Amino acid sequence: MRPVVIAHRGARSLAPENTLAAARLAFALGSDLWETDVGVTADGELILFHDDALTRTTDAEARFPDRAPWTFTAFKLGEIQSLDAGSWFYATDPFGEVARGNAPGDYRGARVPTVREALRLTKALGWRVNLELKRQPPPMTGFPLLRAVFDLLDRLEVGPETVVLSSFDLDLLRRARRMRPEFRYQAVLGFFRNRPIDWDAARDFDELNPRAALTPAERVRALAQAGKRVYPWTVNDTEEAERFLEAGVAGLFTDYPQRMVPLVR
Repeated sequence: MRPVVIAHRGARSLAPENTLAAARLAFALGSDLWETDVGVTADGELILFHDDALTRTTDAEARFPDRAPWTFTAFKLGEIQSLDAGSWFYATDPFGEVARGNAPGDYRGARVPTVREALRLTKALGWRVNLELKRQPPPMTGFPLLRAVFDLLDRLEVGPETVVLSSFDLDLLRRARRMRPEFRYQAVLGFFRNRPIDWDAARDFDELNPRAALTPAERVRALAQAGKRVYPWTVNDTEEAERFLEAGVAGLFTDYPQRMVPLVR
């Protein structure tokens, strides 16, 4: 089986991350699946959002100047979906692709999607998604995230053929695995970029998503020989990708599916 290409937060080098536009573009580019981040609003709705603060990828600071530090868990869904989650991409051009003329559309005014919308889109496309489950910032730290996610999956009739679940929080992932063993679970490793990965912490997981910069090819080779499936993140350089592919990775997370899909295939 050939390695898979996983579009990290969608095709985020070409469109605003964690938007439906980035997901659609990743699909059009031939990605095998996409990865996104599950957050919880102040009123308990599941959304796609990566950072704790809304400020990097929305206009929250301008829209709600008195709501510092703009933590997304302190805002209700209606407030978050009133924000512009697209214009920042053109103002900052985080990958330089807008300046190169490679960004294919104008996504100014894009909204932060709900997980419901993301799942419906993924299912309609006959595609797959990796949902990364995160520890939620205050005041939603104690929110029953697993129950909410599984309830939503059941209501939408979305199963393990469509969804993979991953997390840095390995205890959370183990609880999820006990609750619903039919799903695939991937341990995300390497939270701190300047600390070695504790590989033993995830020895009970068959699928590993390690930080690429902390993962030598020799480690991938040894893990693959031991029957583990390894999906490094985030691999944007083709030479690095070739080293990982030669070492036996099961897939690659990338911000550049437009580069990695042709390489892998």
